[in-house]
Amino acid sequence: MKSSKMKYSKGAHMRSLPIDTTVVTQHTVKINGAVIPYTAKTGTQPVWDDMGAPIASLHYTYYTRNNIKDRASRPLLISFNGGPGSGSVWMHLAYTGPRILKIDDEGYPVQPYGVKENPFSILDIADIVYVNPANTGYSRTIPESGKEVDRSKFFGINADISYLAEWLNTFVSRNNRWRSPKYIIGESYGGTRVSGLALELQNRQWMYLNGVIMVSPADYKVLRNGGPVSNALHLPYFTAAAWHHKALPPTLQQKDLLEILPESEAYTLDVLIPALAKGGFLSDTEKKEVAKKIAYYSGLHEKEILEHNLAVPTQYFWKALLRDRGGYTTGRLDSRYLGLDRQLSGQSPDYSAELTSWLHSFTPAINYYLQEELKFKTDIKYNMFGPVRPWDNSNDNTRDNLRQAMAQNPYLHVMYQSGYYDGATTYFNAKYSMWQVDPSGRMQDRFSFKGYRSGHMMYLRREDLQNANNDIRDFIKRTLSNGKAARYER
Repeated sequence: MKSSKMKYSKGAHMRSLPIDTTVVTQHTVKINGAVIPYTAKTGTQPVWDDMGAPIASLHYTYYTRNNIKDRASRPLLISFNGGPGSGSVWMHLAYTGPRILKIDDEGYPVQPYGVKENPFSILDIADIVYVNPANTGYSRTIPESGKEVDRSKFFGINADISYLAEWLNTFVSRNNRWRSPKYIIGESYGGTRVSGLALELQNRQWMYLNGVIMVSPADYKVLRNGGPVSNALHLPYFTAAAWHHKALPPTLQQKDLLEILPESEAYTLDVLIPALAKGGFLSDTEKKEVAKKIAYYSGLHEKEILEHNLAVPTQYFWKALLRDRGGYTTGRLDSRYLGLDRQLSGQSPDYSAELTSWLHSFTPAINYYLQEELKFKTDIKYNMFGPVRPWDNSNDNTRDNLRQAMAQNPYLHVMYQSGYYDGATTYFNAKYSMWQVDPSGRMQDRFSFKGYRSGHMMYLRREDLQNANNDIRDFIKRTLSNGKAARYER
């Protein structure tokens, strides 16, 4: 990798963020055996108010493959992470970009920290921009704090979608990408974000997409509502995590993961949801039968399941699964990771084993990479998680907005990607959410789901990094229009 032809509008280190600036560097990466020359442009671009004054400056990194004669036909992938309040570091430096973390093949940190080439990046077939929303990464509101900041313009489901759509309009115009096929990808809360952006971009910016990709998406229509469906949907994830830790009965443990998950899913839909719906009116006999089956599919004890009235919270599962099997806790976002608590008893782990492991490697890597390889020099702190609370979750219509965007735009397809060991936004929750987007079922051929043997950030495991990037590559190739008109036919 080499860098050259750098331009930087405001040299030297700065404690205040430049509102509008760029740094350009040149690089190469070998993807699937082919050397790809590319340009990296990282910098800041303003968010404007109604009077045209800057009210925030968003930091972004934009990668374009060199030597492309027809940029109009080259796809553009717009990438967001979630939180809300999370920087774009995660997918940028571990999934689709040309450089990824130095970690082991299962995703655990190794020293010295740093980055290496991503041999599976999708930069061979698409240009990519990684966007940091306000107060994440290097992005900041203007001013950065104080009563002058109108937080209602940034920190809520609908405000976030509105200003980001405006910002993308400016970005696409500045970079002459209006003719390009466009895709948006969002991880975790980013799934909510891109679901809403799909319609906002169409109806307010007149920008039509070819695809929406949701990585470990959070659907708060399920997660925050609780109740029988929400509680029951945890079970297939329990099955997956218990299988990974060899905590299931021999009849299940001896089978492959993908052989047993359909069993657990069917039981969840056909028996567990109706049983939980009966609540306290479920007979004692039925309750014991259900507890026995949950224990069979989860590795937990029947007694503790009954003590939770059959609705075992995920945080209890992370604490209890290995209590009698080595005394470790399991990770929330990726249950392959193990933690050590002060005491074995309790209802939830002391800390998130997986997140502390990830921050080990991501934080030094992104700071090094942006400043030393991409030459963005600043004394501003890179916010892995920024101050965006309180966050306004009201009027969340993003699921139906996605359906409306798809109905209006025959080109628009959606792909879900989830790790089986993700206990925060579980893979079965993602499947259920996908099933609920279009109740008519008339657009189901435009949805797809891909699962992986890892967690929330499934791309940290090398095998899944390759598979998941190939799935995106195939999705993009499959959803390009290739000259076909966007219309419905009877």
